[in-house]
Amino acid sequence: MQNSQSNRNRVEEYVSQGLRGFWMPVATSVQLKAGKPLARRVAGENLVMWRDGAGHVHCIEDFCPHRGAKLSLGRVHGDHIACWYHGVTVDGTGTVVRVPAMPECALEGRKALTSYETAEAGGAVFIYLPSADRPEAPEFTPPEEFVSDEWQVFPCMTHWDCNYRFSLDNAADPMHASYLHADSFTLAYGSKQDTMKLEKREKGFQIERVSQQGVNFDYTEVVIDEGVMFFRLDIPYPDGAGPGGPFRIIGFATPIDEHTHHSFFWRCRKVQGVAAESWRFLYRASLEDRHWHVLEQDRTMLESIPEDARRREMLYQHDIGVSRLRQMMVKRAKEHFKALDAQEAEKESA
Repeated sequence: MQNSQSNRNRVEEYVSQGLRGFWMPVATSVQLKAGKPLARRVAGENLVMWRDGAGHVHCIEDFCPHRGAKLSLGRVHGDHIACWYHGVTVDGTGTVVRVPAMPECALEGRKALTSYETAEAGGAVFIYLPSADRPEAPEFTPPEEFVSDEWQVFPCMTHWDCNYRFSLDNAADPMHASYLHADSFTLAYGSKQDTMKLEKREKGFQIERVSQQGVNFDYTEVVIDEGVMFFRLDIPYPDGAGPGGPFRIIGFATPIDEHTHHSFFWRCRKVQGVAAESWRFLYRASLEDRHWHVLEQDRTMLESIPEDARRREMLYQHDIGVSRLRQMMVKRAKEHFKALDAQEAEKESA
């Protein structure tokens, strides 16, 4: 019994800190400027990113192998980053390439830091955070809207003082829109009563209202595959909101630590050509503030929830999406520990 409880505790702690084995957005592309390092904390790990001369993004531990100062305080030199403290220079693989204060230093040529695979799509920078069962980065497959010429997308990033799982739970709960967002531009419509149904998909599931579609935020598609975890939903927009049909949201939640996270939302509409330019202007001019108004309502509510709320939750039928999402995340965590335990057993027997 004690063993079983111990396993549950370590799974809970691992998921709370940040589920690994996924590509995660860590910054918008415009935040990572040429020649300037950018610090990020992801799932409890301090990281530093920079662009090399060709614009490619590198990501390693934010730790100078000499004495531990933050490399993010240093300088970018071509493809490398140099610590401000003593000038120790490291490349994108985490290998020391130069110790200027001591020529031919023994540190040169040593791989000292963990490096992370990077990718860019949809106007954002992604890194792959490996897990024990998925140590190698799979090919990065972004949401189709990011790479399609048919869609126009705007990325936005916000910091919320709550665990990242609260954001994911919130997205898997379409029914909250009729109450929390009832005073918003587009989410004030439709019935406040319904039941939910869950449809399994090849990569995740879709949770939707039974009696209403195309009126409010009436469905969420949750995608969890080998390399990414995100959600997709549509919000009906009136004709006055410009061309392109429903307003689509693609969302990722990137853990900073067990207490905070970055929420990333892509605002998408299916428009091209002149219509795309019209939509982009209209969004910046009048619709963006309304979108932030809704996000602020979510942030206020989620930050009010105690971190240990799950111990006292009383879920009901509308929460079948939340329950399914949690089950899938726990399954991935168990796969990580199964691989980790096997690796440790192999070391002990060697």
